[in-house]
Amino acid sequence: MCFSPEASFAGGVIISTIGIATIKKVHKSSQLVFASIPLFFGIQQIAEGFLWLSLPYSEYETIQKISAYTFLVMAQVLWPLIIPISLLLMEENKTRKKGLKILMTAGLSLSIYYIYCLLVFDVNPQIMDYHIKYKTNFPRSLRIPAFIVYLTVTITPLFLSTVKKTHLLGSLMFLSCIVSVLFFTQYLTSVWCFFAAIISGVIYWILRDTKKDFIKNSAQTDPFINRR
Repeated sequence: MCFSPEASFAGGVIISTIGIATIKKVHKSSQLVFASIPLFFGIQQIAEGFLWLSLPYSEYETIQKISAYTFLVMAQVLWPLIIPISLLLMEENKTRKKGLKILMTAGLSLSIYYIYCLLVFDVNPQIMDYHIKYKTNFPRSLRIPAFIVYLTVTITPLFLSTVKKTHLLGSLMFLSCIVSVLFFTQYLTSVWCFFAAIISGVIYWILRDTKKDFIKNSAQTDPFINRR
């Protein structure tokens, strides 16, 4: 959704709609954070849409900053926390919970690091080759280690979780990130979120099937459940 303002706004609306539909599939409070991920992506894409519109005009510098920082806070600060926390809340296996807590702690550390960087260093988004490049002067020596931690805390929990079909979601996210790195290296932050937005549909599918299984199991336990 990062190739034009129209694509960002259209994608944001579509993904937000998927997000609302996904939240409606929630049947346990522990699923709410996970179900909110598509809505999270929708808001993020709409923020980037406003950035697209404001970047060519210096008089809209305030809108540029608000849009850029909204996008980056969601991508770099919140995302490393949302994945491990959402899966930790849904996890029932005690051993897996311990692993997810470790990943959540690593994600929290990374989020704190990015908060520091966003407060201390400059962020200069630019439109280049139909993409938005977020130019920053974050410490160069920590970029690769931070990126490795980022991938670890956002992808590994999906393979560690025992929630049905999250392994498929993890594989899709990993493949999306590889494609982003190989073909859109300079625009990774923006393009990665485009591919990650595709994942919203998979999250809806996971929760839809989870709810079906819940209803089916409940019906087997209580044969009168469908009559209530």
